[in-house]
Amino acid sequence: MSPRIKKLVGLFALLPGLAAYVFAAAALGERAPSFWLFQAGYYLIAGVAWAFPAKYLIQWMNRDPSQVRE
Repeated sequence: MSPRIKKLVGLFALLPGLAAYVFAAAALGERAPSFWLFQAGYYLIAGVAWAFPAKYLIQWMNRDPSQVRE
């Protein structure tokens, strides 16, 4: 797959996925106990957790076609 197509596919996967994650994290945060320390920990973890799956998608998008394992 050409690098331009991979980046386009990655963009159309990343943006809606990130938007869905934000809405889901906010909805879950509303149900969290109102203790400020718990909420701070939850939002800290939820704010960082999206980066782990996005890391693999971005690596796939930027991988050189000559490095593909078949």
